[in-house]
Amino acid sequence: MATAAVLLMQQLGLSDEELCAALDSNPIEIISDSLDHRPELPILLQLSDEAEQRVGPEVLKLWVRTEGPSGRPIEHLLARDFAAFESAVVTLVERGFVIGG
Repeated sequence: MATAAVLLMQQLGLSDEELCAALDSNPIEIISDSLDHRPELPILLQLSDEAEQRVGPEVLKLWVRTEGPSGRPIEHLLARDFAAFESAVVTLVERGFVIGG
């Protein structure tokens, strides 16, 4: 059974290093599913679920690395700027895949 962190990684097409940076964790925490104390994980997973339902899994993986109106969503994740990531997801869900500014 996949952990929430692994599901997030798969949904967004993140590398191991990107997942660790976004969650400010290490591979052992992810493998052992020791991230229950992280409130951002279920929120990020819920946001990515909603976006995946709206645009589909392949488009979501492309979207996360594409420059949008407020930058690349992957950069928001890696900077742990979850408010900016959430805003980008809202734009995706409400307006569709918007490229550029």
